[in-house]
Amino acid sequence: MAGLDDSGSNPDVSLLYDINGLAEDAPGWLARTMEFVGEYGLLLALVLLVVWCWWGARARGTLDDAASSVAAVVWAPLAAGIAVLVNVPIRGFVERPRPFEDHQGLEVLVDGKTDYSFVSDHATLTMALGVGLFVANRKFGVAGIALAVAEGFCRVFMGVHYPTDVVGGFALGTAVALLLSPLAMALLTPLTKAVARSGRASRLVWSGAGDVEPVAALAEQEAAPGTDERDLAA
Repeated sequence: MAGLDDSGSNPDVSLLYDINGLAEDAPGWLARTMEFVGEYGLLLALVLLVVWCWWGARARGTLDDAASSVAAVVWAPLAAGIAVLVNVPIRGFVERPRPFEDHQGLEVLVDGKTDYSFVSDHATLTMALGVGLFVANRKFGVAGIALAVAEGFCRVFMGVHYPTDVVGGFALGTAVALLLSPLAMALLTPLTKAVARSGRASRLVWSGAGDVEPVAALAEQEAAPGTDERDLAA
């Protein structure tokens, strides 16, 4: 099913040539850098951002706050995985070829892309991570969304996606991360609280578990609820 217009008169195609034309004019070292950044670098940066956010979430003052914050952080990579799975039937339904298969003169920086183009997995994955982080922490989320936007630009720059492939990926990643967030938090929060009250694994959720027994901490919280303000954005 050729669901999207691939003609040269389409503004989508014109923007593709404008952005990809920057790769043709760029020096070799810059093109190679953009290839690595667009294929692996920004994904790695987002993973490190998730780890950084998780590390800070563990430092919440109370067990319950830490568990809720960690649950929100855990949702970010889960949302990304779900979004990519949702994209599988979408790509098979639309069946849009890669831009370099239909258009001449593109500077393609990555070889071996033989699957369909709409929507972009990289754009979907990175935006789901960014929006998922925003649910947990606004500052980390803004940084993650900025990295996702940069990823989308790189995919067009590299000649492997149309701009609408990227926009579609952004929309899909955002929708999954936001719409499923309430259900995810309802399921993940009890799980992270159970881990926080366990033995050694409690350090994965609450860094204070090393200073006081989780059960004793829970009793203290019930007697005198904590006043720490959560940094959840949702």
